[in-house]
Amino acid sequence: MLNPRASVSVVEAAPDIRVWVVDDALSEPERWVERASQHREAFASSDKDAYPGVQLALPDAVSQRLDELFGRTCRSELGARRTLGVFSRLALVTRQPEQLEPRQWICHRDRFSLPPEQCAAASVLYLFRDPRLGGTNFFRPRRPAMEVARLVHDSGQLSPADFSARYGITAGYMRDSSDWFEHALNVPPRWNRLIFYDGGLFHCSDIPAPELLDADPARGRLTLNGFFTCRRRAG
Repeated sequence: MLNPRASVSVVEAAPDIRVWVVDDALSEPERWVERASQHREAFASSDKDAYPGVQLALPDAVSQRLDELFGRTCRSELGARRTLGVFSRLALVTRQPEQLEPRQWICHRDRFSLPPEQCAAASVLYLFRDPRLGGTNFFRPRRPAMEVARLVHDSGQLSPADFSARYGITAGYMRDSSDWFEHALNVPPRWNRLIFYDGGLFHCSDIPAPELLDADPARGRLTLNGFFTCRRRAG
């Protein structure tokens, strides 16, 4: 699955926002697109997260291989001692801007309400060749933590009209700075590129051309995503 000759680099907007980039991550990336196409009908949307599309859970064996690479690449540098749990999925962004819910109008974090002794990390592997389908954006909050927490909470509770009226945010994929968040970093997509990052960072998919989104894995914005729950390193 993994390419032993993959190259690793670090993209850094500041000490608090670093992304580890693994290029040529898979030995046979085309097979994953074929696999996704073969199981196209099994992709489904989920109410458990704010992902603006459809997903397909992957076997534990795939997640374990991702975790092995995570451990070799950046787990300790993210302040983690060991991985407690990991899961992975294939995913396709499919929604048009007018179909998005308020929680999909803003960036998000992958923290899963963890206790203080734990931390989270995530990964995205781009399995498409057209760069117009977009990479990943990272943001810094511009407001106090309590205000941002209320914004995030309300994005999952209020109707689109009420959320827009209260916060001045309208439907669409977030790409730029706003009154609430400063755009800090864009990692562009590349075929067979994998990125790792701290799940506590605010981020979202960069969707510059939503008209190109497609539910066909061979043509759409197909990614392989990993999520890691870790024991935080003491000190």
